[in-house]
Amino acid sequence: MPTPEKPRRATALRYEGTGAPKVAASGQGYIADRILEVARENGIPIREDPALSQALEALELGEEIPEDLYKAVAEAIAWAYSLDAHAA
Repeated sequence: MPTPEKPRRATALRYEGTGAPKVAASGQGYIADRILEVARENGIPIREDPALSQALEALELGEEIPEDLYKAVAEAIAWAYSLDAHAA
């Protein structure tokens, strides 16, 4: 018997220039699909990183990412900036 597919999960972060990035949106299933749709509509890069996503989904909306996730989130941000640099 095939294993049922896990629902899609997504977390969006917002960085306002001070402090650490904060969770702007998070959800699974339909909510995750809407987060991804809005990101695509606004030209926001989407990175698939299941381990980081799982860690971020444990956070509350508006909560700053914890220090132990700084490196992983910094790598994701650097990846997004590199996409912008290649597009310019």
